[in-house]
Amino acid sequence: MHISRVDLNLLVVFDAIYTQSGVTKAAETLNLTQPTISHALARLRDHVGDPLFVRQGQKLVPTPAAHKMISPVRRALQTIETTLADLEGFEPATARMTFKLGIHPLTENLLFSPLAERLQQTAPGIGLSSVLLDRRNIEADLAAGIFNVAVDIFLPLPETIMRRRMSGGRSVVVVRQDHPLAHRGMTLDDYLAQRHIIVSTRRQGLGPEDIALSRLGKSRTIALRCQQLGTAMDVVSRSDLVLTMSETFARRSNRLHGNSFLPLPFDVQEIEFYLYWHRNSDSDQANRWLRDQLVSAITEVPEG
Repeated sequence: MHISRVDLNLLVVFDAIYTQSGVTKAAETLNLTQPTISHALARLRDHVGDPLFVRQGQKLVPTPAAHKMISPVRRALQTIETTLADLEGFEPATARMTFKLGIHPLTENLLFSPLAERLQQTAPGIGLSSVLLDRRNIEADLAAGIFNVAVDIFLPLPETIMRRRMSGGRSVVVVRQDHPLAHRGMTLDDYLAQRHIIVSTRRQGLGPEDIALSRLGKSRTIALRCQQLGTAMDVVSRSDLVLTMSETFARRSNRLHGNSFLPLPFDVQEIEFYLYWHRNSDSDQANRWLRDQLVSAITEVPEG
């Protein structure tokens, strides 16, 4: 089959169906109708001589042929998109595109508010799409264009993946506004006497504060483990439970809660995040601009 017989838009549809596991969500992603997506899939099936997707319950599941196709197809589409963008030049004020960020829910809370505010003012035609980050596949996902950049802690990755350090800031103790310790400060003994909250998407495990305490021969009482920072901040505002968190994270999530912040009464390693992108995107103007915006957003500490 010669490439001249294939409409490249069919490959865009193929990528969307593979990502969304269905025609309906693929149509929403591409802003097309379901019949248009179904017709495109039928044409591509004729071209390759394979069904590509089979229905299992509510989802379309890729066939072995689709699994084999997806990585080279995504690389090709990304190359075409990057080439055209470079030829046109990148002007944030007039660009119309959507950046996909591989990110965890906790980091999304930190970055999206200031980033969306910046885009509204300087790049109103640019959108953001959050993609749940899977550390096991970060190299392949960046190479395939599943997301343009990723944000996570330090990860040992191959040379094809580039990184840039992003500081998450010092840690503070978050307490409700009228907590008994809110206005007199907190000693180490005070800290150990409290009941604590941990925010993590992991099923189990300790926080960096626990590691620091263990070096002092101390431990704290974990009363609540939750996945969302907003939930933790709300619980703090309604109870005597306390939360140890990056000051930047905490202040970003505190606007609706009015909690107070106390210095952490012992030393703990500063939280560090890293921005990751594929080497193929290193010189891409749009990707470089996005990276600069993300670094600026994470270092911006709101008041309150």
